[in-house]
Amino acid sequence: MSATKSKDSHTSSFSASPHLRGTESPENKLLTFPVKESNKSRLAGKLRYWWGWLVAGTLVLFIATPALLFFGLLGRRSWLHPLAKWGASTWMKACGATIEVTGGEDLDPGKAYVFASNHRSYLDTATLFFFAGRKMGLVAKKELLKAPVFGQGMSFVNIIAIDRSNPERAMTSMNKARAVMEKGFSFGLFVEGTRAMPGELLPFKKGAFHLAVQMQAPIVPVAITNTDWMMGKRTGVAYPGVVKMKLLAPIPTAGKSTDDVMELLLATRTAIADEMRKQQ
Repeated sequence: MSATKSKDSHTSSFSASPHLRGTESPENKLLTFPVKESNKSRLAGKLRYWWGWLVAGTLVLFIATPALLFFGLLGRRSWLHPLAKWGASTWMKACGATIEVTGGEDLDPGKAYVFASNHRSYLDTATLFFFAGRKMGLVAKKELLKAPVFGQGMSFVNIIAIDRSNPERAMTSMNKARAVMEKGFSFGLFVEGTRAMPGELLPFKKGAFHLAVQMQAPIVPVAITNTDWMMGKRTGVAYPGVVKMKLLAPIPTAGKSTDDVMELLLATRTAIADEMRKQQ
């Protein structure tokens, strides 16, 4: 799905961090970027926000619930994936979002990758999972398990909840991720560990890079932009716009070990930060 660049935004006076002005690799700490703002009214944004969640609730109640029961009884859990993709696309349209995906020309169709993405919005999850052009598993926060229906459906489409506060449970989750990749799936992780506030790039967690090293799978840095002003964390609004996802050149892990995790992390972070800066 593609679209032209939104004309409904402009750059605010929020200034970029000095860490972004040089060409050196950024350290693994908070970075800030200019934040765009919609020229639509905030009231319109709030109305669209709640409309989006009304649509989501309707999809879960009247489509996802019967589908989970039906596919579960048939033993055909994988059949939920195309329906979930349609549901995600429908929800994003309700939120006013269209998707523009670029890059990925260097990816081998027969190879599994670890997709390492930044994260600023609920919109990012559907974008990475359904529009990266790969069948993949995804790591999600443990809180999603408590969501009615959605929590039960996560296992149907290889979405794994991770409890970072419990090392033993976190390790179990990563073992499940390895099992998914051993079946030939790629795997997507939001390497900041949580949604960043608008204009921010948080320090990266190491889990994705340990997984990549253990599987000897190349890392694909993914830069997702615009979602912070469209439907950012704690904003309570949803503005129409274009979600831009750039799949950057893969970073090889062949021959790498756990001693190389920080090197891989910083290389991925540099690629994502540079692309985010270009999008300003």
